[in-house]
Amino acid sequence: FAQNVAFLVKDKHGEPYREVTYTDLKRDVYALGTVFHALELKDKKIAVTGWLEDTDTELFPFLESYINKGIGKVICTDIAKDGMLQGPSIELYKEIMNAHPTLHLIASGGVSSMEDIIKLDEAGIPAVIFGKAIYEGKISLKELEKYVS
Repeated sequence: FAQNVAFLVKDKHGEPYREVTYTDLKRDVYALGTVFHALELKDKKIAVTGWLEDTDTELFPFLESYINKGIGKVICTDIAKDGMLQGPSIELYKEIMNAHPTLHLIASGGVSSMEDIIKLDEAGIPAVIFGKAIYEGKISLKELEKYVS
């Protein structure tokens, strides 16, 4: 399953989005020594144990501590949106980017259409994961190709 997931990302120079498969991402991570951190959130608090357990750990102090340790790329999933196809948490992601403008944030959860991807791009979010929208036929490869071109 995971090897079929595609990501859209901007390169380090901010060039337009390109499709990257899981295999490409894994290769690039190992080749570049890049360290990612994945955050699952519910109401701006960290969720753990496969989203089954909520914590009292607030997003921003937690994120700050990892950025201070050298983490520069974060996959952030709003679990209230994930798999729902009801639109991403754009305001949350904008808030994160305003607090940490150099962070390479990968937004995850809720993407339902190309319009969502475009809105994230316009909001300055560097990358997005949109798995279910592809599998449900809400976004076509033709639309992605047109947007990337």
